[in-house]
Amino acid sequence: MEDFWAGALWVLKIWLYLIISLIMIPAMFGFSMGISETYMSILVKTLEWATLNIQKAKTDEQTLKGSASNGLIQREDGSMEKELEELRRSRPKPPVGGDFTLSDCFYFNRRGIESIIEDEVTQRFTSEELVSWNLLTRTNDFQYISLKLTLVYGIGIFLRYCILAPLRIALACIGLTWLVIGTSAVGLLPNLRIKFWLSEWVHVMCYRICARGLSATIRYHNRENKPQKGGICVANHTSPIDIVILCNDGCYAMVGQVHGGLMGVIQRAMVRSCPHVWFERAEMKDRHLVTKRLKDHVNDKTKLPILIFPEGTCVNNTSVMMFKKGSFEIGSTIYPVAIKYDPKFGDAFWNSSKYSMVSYLLRMMTSWALDCDVWYLPAMHQQEGEDAVQFANRVKSAIAHRGGLVDLQWDGGLKRAKVKESFKEQQQKQYSSMVVGDDSSGHSD
Repeated sequence: MEDFWAGALWVLKIWLYLIISLIMIPAMFGFSMGISETYMSILVKTLEWATLNIQKAKTDEQTLKGSASNGLIQREDGSMEKELEELRRSRPKPPVGGDFTLSDCFYFNRRGIESIIEDEVTQRFTSEELVSWNLLTRTNDFQYISLKLTLVYGIGIFLRYCILAPLRIALACIGLTWLVIGTSAVGLLPNLRIKFWLSEWVHVMCYRICARGLSATIRYHNRENKPQKGGICVANHTSPIDIVILCNDGCYAMVGQVHGGLMGVIQRAMVRSCPHVWFERAEMKDRHLVTKRLKDHVNDKTKLPILIFPEGTCVNNTSVMMFKKGSFEIGSTIYPVAIKYDPKFGDAFWNSSKYSMVSYLLRMMTSWALDCDVWYLPAMHQQEGEDAVQFANRVKSAIAHRGGLVDLQWDGGLKRAKVKESFKEQQQKQYSSMVVGDDSSGHSD
């Protein structure tokens, strides 16, 4: 029995030495030993082989979709005015009683049925559809196709759950532990230049270790446009992991609500060494206080750029939804960033209505890998005569275009709330102006 425990201890030591030498030390100094690249190369070839076998076995089924946007409904991109004009073209205009025709009802009926069958909002909060199966049952139920494919699928389960998952969990725990210890220690130093340098190094080092814990392959483009101090970095939001992805390439000041438990411990440790902006629950409802705190931060050009996700919720990485205007009212330089994940290796989207944070992270740690591209866009400023909403929409459109995402006007808050009455009234006013004219109010008694 003693020999067994001695052998187990020896295996554990070797395992820790390998983690430290092959993963942690390279992550700390920002270089790779080539292990992740080799793993990704083998994984890509394996999935390509599996795709070919699946296609050969199902040659009679040609139902693969080219993208998540190819849904049941093929919508026209025209405006209300344009579509109603098409309907009215073959019908005479009534001599009196305004510009109303009975055929207008067909437009509203069609749009209502489209929304019932497949609306543009709820499908953004479900997992992105794949062109081919990636050998994960969470994206497609297992079906027997061939013996070879079944063996590969079984080996994949063993690899992901018995080898990769324990390794990734260990790396995540080490990264978070080092983050708490490192930031707490740096926080004891006086406010000198070396303190801020050490703080940034500790943050980036720990986030890199956590990224290795997800087998993350990240490609950064246009680094000359990286966010600078005294500015605000805004990005599309798919997952809490977005923070890890961006902080691998630089340090940011976080904005958020004060939490309790483990998250609270991490927040208190981080703020000791870096001026993050944390709010109490009651303070989050005070827009003026939030705006003032953010303005005070960006006006100090020695402080790190603030990282904000203006959508306010996670979207499934197929589109960008409405940006909240708060961060665009400050008057600071905006640094847009587009993040695009490859769903082939794992679904990065966090459906918070369906999965808790812990279960989501476990799903990510039992996926094949995390593969994404990050584009730094040129800095943007609010133009003369442009309000905060217009500025936010312009930044959102730039992010959507660069990341190859669909640009939507809908509020991500519709994930858990009903459509605002003001939006309904806007549609009603738009149609009434077509029927009775824009200046009808001026002729009323």
